[in-house]
Amino acid sequence: MRIAQRDRETFDLLLPLPRASLAAIGFLAQQCVEKALKAVAVARGVEVWRTHDLAALGEAIIGDGGALPVTVDDLRGLNPYAVAFRYDDEIVPAITRAELDALLAAVLQWARQCVEE
Repeated sequence: MRIAQRDRETFDLLLPLPRASLAAIGFLAQQCVEKALKAVAVARGVEVWRTHDLAALGEAIIGDGGALPVTVDDLRGLNPYAVAFRYDDEIVPAITRAELDALLAAVLQWARQCVEE
């Protein structure tokens, strides 16, 4: 969770900067959510593997009887930021900066509660 929070803090620094690319901001959002999901999985005793697939991580938590604060489709929408958008200048934003911010807030609050329990 500490590293997820670090990514969130960097996201927060870049978010208001108009010149900060959506690809860079989205990458930080994806990384933050990935780390938060993995922290929850570990806290629940769910096997964690090397993946950037947020939907698969979310489904593993659901499969263990957990509930997510966002939909699996919301998580899937962040997946391209892990790799594809980092290497492509032509990004068609599927999500706004405000939506990224709200998603991060929901996931981090939920993850902190899950890990503290």
